[in-house]
This record gives sequence, C-alpha cells and structure tokens, in this order.
Amino acid sequence: MNEGVTSNTHLPPGQIETKRFPAVGERVPSADLSVPSRWEMAINGLVDTPSVITLDQFLSGADQILTFDIHCVTGWTRFDSSFSGVPLALLLEEASVQKDARFVSFDSYSERGHHVSLPLEVAMDSSWLVHSFEGDPLTVEHGGPVRVVTPGRYFYKSIKWLKTISLLAEDRPGWWEVDSSYHNNADPWPGDQRFTTGSLRPDQLERFLNAPTYDKYRNRVFLGLDLRGWQPATLDLRRLYLKNCDLRDVDFRGADFRESNLSLSNLVGANLSGANFSGSDLEGADFAGADLSKADLTDTALSATRFGGALVSGADFSRSRGLVEEQEAYLVGQGIRLTTDAGSS
Repeated sequence: MNEGVTSNTHLPPGQIETKRFPAVGERVPSADLSVPSRWEMAINGLVDTPSVITLDQFLSGADQILTFDIHCVTGWTRFDSSFSGVPLALLLEEASVQKDARFVSFDSYSERGHHVSLPLEVAMDSSWLVHSFEGDPLTVEHGGPVRVVTPGRYFYKSIKWLKTISLLAEDRPGWWEVDSSYHNNADPWPGDQRFTTGSLRPDQLERFLNAPTYDKYRNRVFLGLDLRGWQPATLDLRRLYLKNCDLRDVDFRGADFRESNLSLSNLVGANLSGANFSGSDLEGADFAGADLSKADLTDTALSATRFGGALVSGADFSRSRGLVEEQEAYLVGQGIRLTTDAGSS
C-alpha cells in the first residue's frame, strides 16, 4: 500500500477539534443506490475514453491510504483521519483528459442532486476516491460505498455517494455553493472561505425586519445578516434559514424556530427560553451565555455547536446529533440527558 499524508495539526479560523466523525448533511442516498453493492460510477465529459466502473472493479485497485485533516464548514476539525482508496489522478490517467478540460464536477447519488466542482489542477493534485475510513468500510451516512475526499478544502467539496465524474471546460458551481452561498474555493486558511457575501440589500433587510409575517421568506437562505436588536412582529419563525447571521442578545423567548437553519449564526447571550428548535440545523451556531431553559432542541443537528455558559435547565435535547466532546461534556455537566446519537464516531 502507498500512503499519502496531508496534515499540519493546526486549527483553521473558527474551528474546534473533535476525535469523532460527525455525520453532516443527508444521511442516506437516493433510491437508485438502495443496494450499495450495485454502485457504479461514470467518467465522462472531456475525456477520450469514457467509462463506467463497478464497485468490484473499483475495490480491486483502490488499496492506497490517505491521512489528512478534515475541516467541516460547520466548524469542526478532525486531525489525522485515514481513508483507503485511490487518487483521482490515477483514474483520470486511464480516461485520458482532453486539453480543453479545466474543471471536474462530481455528482452524487443524492435525492437533491448534490454535486460539487473543483479546478482540474486542484482535483488532480488533491482529490481521492475512498471506500474505507480508519480501516472499516465507509458507512452509508458517511458516503459509502464510495465518496470523494479533497484535503485542504472544506468537507462539502468531498461529496458523498459518488455517481459521476465529469470533465468540463467551464465551471459548474456546486449544489452547496448555489443553494447555500458556500464559497466556491472552500479553503479554510486564507481568510476563512466559508461563505460568499451577504444576501440582502439594506432596503431588503429593512423589509425583512419589519415584515408582519415570514411566510414568503420561509425555506430561503439568508446569509450574514446583522439581526441584533430584531423584534419580529411574530414569533412564528419556522423554516427560516438564517446562516452565519448575528443574533447576539436577541430576545426570542418562546419563538417557534422549528425546521429552521441557524448554522454558524451567533446567538451569544440571546434569550431563547422556551423556544422551539425541533428539527433545526444548528451546526456551528454559538449559544454561549444564551438562555435556553425549557427550550425544545429535539431532533437537531449540533455538530460544532457551542453552548459554553448557556442556561439549559429543562431543555430537551432528545435525538439531537453530532455534538463534539467538549460541548457534550458541558451539557451533561448541566444535567442534560443525551441520547446515544448526540455525537457520532
């Protein structure tokens, strides 16, 4: 076996370390991969030799080991993570990439049609196709039987359940970049490239803040908004997607945030007592010093979510998932009972 190592044991800006491997995003593939053993992958686009590779064919030649640091955009880092597979460059050598190719697009067996792209030179230098993690076959929730990993980029560039590799002349921005305004470069180091710029002009933000209801805003992604001092006309805030927003010290006692997305938002010092976050994505959010007493956090995604100093008496964390060790220890120390899925390994 050959081994590649890409690790520097330093945390990028805004990250916290975990020894777990939280499952982030969708946890099962689309119905056409309901039988993992029937996995196959196509290589097409600007190549001289398009092909379709079966799982048996892939596994017969994918015995190299890659060790690198995973940096998830939600805010967690796992150092020295080992995967087994093969460099993408070796597969593309056999496909014979044409000179006009500049980008690689990876499509997923995903219900929502997830795909990501990388410049060809980045993918050839860094991307691998892998089938095992720490010596065991990848679980379905982590992208098994085969996924992409790309060291040096946030993990949304490492797509689960790989279906197609397409060589392109022009970039095709990925699902996360288009749907959630994630940064197309996804480099954790120079300036922390998580997101692109904010998503509302000042006049649009004013209309949002003063809206009598939020029906027309539900299920739309809003990014990087300064919402300090917001006093909504209604506390029916269901299915609002307020990512990377500033909500420090807001008073949302009893608010209904069911099925919302507050990932990477700052809620330090907020009064959220009795609020309902059931079914929400709270990954990377910061609740330090917030009042979450008697709040409902059932079925929430909590990877890299911070709770230090938060009041959590009477809060319900049933079926929450993804907590890193430090934050789990804090909640347990405050008397919170957690289900076994609170953290993933």
